[in-house]
Amino acid sequence: MVKVISRGGGSPDGRAIGDDVVGDQEIRAALDRHWAASASGDQDVEHEIYHDDVLVDYPQSGERIRGRGNLQALRSNHPARLRFTIRRILGGGDLWITEYVIDYDGKPAFTTSIMEFRDGKVVHETQYFADPFDAPAWRSQWVEPMS
Repeated sequence: MVKVISRGGGSPDGRAIGDDVVGDQEIRAALDRHWAASASGDQDVEHEIYHDDVLVDYPQSGERIRGRGNLQALRSNHPARLRFTIRRILGGGDLWITEYVIDYDGKPAFTTSIMEFRDGKVVHETQYFADPFDAPAWRSQWVEPMS
């Protein structure tokens, strides 16, 4: 399990965020199943993690998907061949964040998924997508390339 420690000392009840909250291991296992199913194209297992009335927001395009059925239908009809590379998963309790790269037919999109859970299922997810860009030369003296 990944522990996230906040500068403010943790949650209002005194726990560090990510402490062994009842259900954290189960949610992490569900996330692992979800992302593996996303990568393999198993639409049924991929969408088990969502409440029937889930809301999924894509802020950059201004779209909201309402309901697990609509979400699964949208993803099942995606025209591109997708590959997923998970960079890290952080979270605890009812809030989990996944950083990953989606390869759309050979073009990467750096992606962040913020999932809010209720009763062990996702009730709200917000996904942010960012295309890669070339680093400007002016800052090269202060940075190093990431692998």
